[in-house]
Amino acid sequence: MATDNGGAIGSGGGGGGAGGSNGEHDLSDSLKTFGAVLKALREEARLTQEEFAQRVQYSTAYVAKIEQGKRFPPSDLPSRAEPALGAAAAKVLGAAARSLTRRAGLASWFRQWAGIEEEAVSLYAYECRAIPGLLQPEPYIRAIFERRLPPLTEEEIEAQVSARLERQRLLTERPNTAFAFVIEQALLVRRVGGREVTEAVIDHLLATGARRNVEIQIMPLCQEDHTGVDGQMYLAEAPGHQWVGYTEGQRSSSLITAPKDVSVLLQRYGRLRSQALDCGASLSLLKEMRGAL
Repeated sequence: MATDNGGAIGSGGGGGGAGGSNGEHDLSDSLKTFGAVLKALREEARLTQEEFAQRVQYSTAYVAKIEQGKRFPPSDLPSRAEPALGAAAAKVLGAAARSLTRRAGLASWFRQWAGIEEEAVSLYAYECRAIPGLLQPEPYIRAIFERRLPPLTEEEIEAQVSARLERQRLLTERPNTAFAFVIEQALLVRRVGGREVTEAVIDHLLATGARRNVEIQIMPLCQEDHTGVDGQMYLAEAPGHQWVGYTEGQRSSSLITAPKDVSVLLQRYGRLRSQALDCGASLSLLKEMRGAL
């Protein structure tokens, strides 16, 4: 499945889950069905979206997107909804969620992660493949999708660009979320899309890195002590302070929830942050690279 990330949340490479176009259509249809079921149950309980969101402790905007079929429902939604909707309704919702998961297969993972991402109080990313999706300016997004194989139609490219730019609103709409990114310098040296696109990327990184809730660190080309050899990783801290991880391959992705596995990612990410340039040195390097283009 082609996600709104280029790669999933982060890059411009894979898809936020495997599967072809049929899997994507199936997922879209089943998400809409689940959303319609949730809306019907909520209305039967005579609750507004705002009232229901408050009772299940999610944002109203998040509940709205689930009902519209735009977000994969979190796994604990049926249990959270039971006090508000009743035991019978919660069972219906749980059955719908299980059916959705079976039909979606791997293609569900990015949708589920996107929902986690929207509610996160902390979001960490390490990328060695492409600039993280949340930090990609429009010229870079277009450069990625114009090079996608199999080739995309113009309509598909426009849809992907719009989806990714929409997702980037997280950085401004969630000022209390702490965003941290570790990015390989090699991704800028590669100059995907050419010099002008790379200039746009660096300018965007400089502007975004100036935000109070965003930290951007560059991993220099030469770093003998490097913990990122196993590839990219993403970590999110949920409102309840549980941590969840996410990784991607070429045509697959994994949501990582087992505490021992998440602990491994957190340890590795902490070491990566210590190995990368600090934010000030990263800013200086970006300015130097910008001037050298």
